[in-house]
Amino acid sequence: MICSECGLVVGDRVIDVGSEWRTFSNEKSGVDPSRVGGPENPLLSGGDLSTIIGPGRGDASFDSFGVSKYQNRRNISSTDRALINAFREINTMADRINLPKTIVDRANNLFKQVHDGKNLKGRANDAIASACLYIACRQEGVPRTFKEICAVSKISKKEIGRCFKLILKALETSVDLITTADFMSRFCSNLGLPNSVQRAATHIARKAGELDIVSGRSPISVAAAAIYMASQASEDKRSQKDIGDIAGVADVTIRQSYKLMYPFAAKLFPEDFKFATPIEFLPQM
Repeated sequence: MICSECGLVVGDRVIDVGSEWRTFSNEKSGVDPSRVGGPENPLLSGGDLSTIIGPGRGDASFDSFGVSKYQNRRNISSTDRALINAFREINTMADRINLPKTIVDRANNLFKQVHDGKNLKGRANDAIASACLYIACRQEGVPRTFKEICAVSKISKKEIGRCFKLILKALETSVDLITTADFMSRFCSNLGLPNSVQRAATHIARKAGELDIVSGRSPISVAAAAIYMASQASEDKRSQKDIGDIAGVADVTIRQSYKLMYPFAAKLFPEDFKFATPIEFLPQM
């Protein structure tokens, strides 16, 4: 390995960890020339460095009864089987909501810790996997709502919530509190709103929190109400139903938060906001 700029030799003994041969699925021969197993996985026992014995072809491979002398240990341990299934489930869920590999790796590590500690005996592995993915999103600073995780999982929202609390207690870890800013950019981009509306909605939600107008309301419903208020004052108007579908909250919930914020609308909007609809003409609930 050399530097293309100055020719400095960076490394002279580099081990290629790539696959030795490429096998194509349409090859009929059935003989796999590859001498290496699957990729190494440090989360499985033994690092997944298992040996697989190929099919015998000569007379020396069989005993007098014609039974193969050398056989693979087909029985994978139940621990590894549970881990492999959970990792596959986490991967599938992350793929459905376009989460990066860093979050998948963190969720896998969390699941491994919970599984090794045997803290959540009696809970379904799928429920623990879903809760681990939710915690991983929170810890990586890109939180998803319970409803979003629930939509790509086979588990109910209540069960994911239970496992979430149990995992935090078992691992003695914590997650940052979610704020309206965590969801604002995602909700606005999914609604196709311009940057000016997103900035205004972020300002409205933050100001409402500072003035203690929406105490006791969830950040998701406050974010949805702020987006509704900002979009109604701009040219790009969105209905409560559109916003509710994206944010995963009911129209009534948005209305309740909006009703609390409406009397203070003049204080909530940023000073440089260009009103397409003046504050006095905003919808009253």
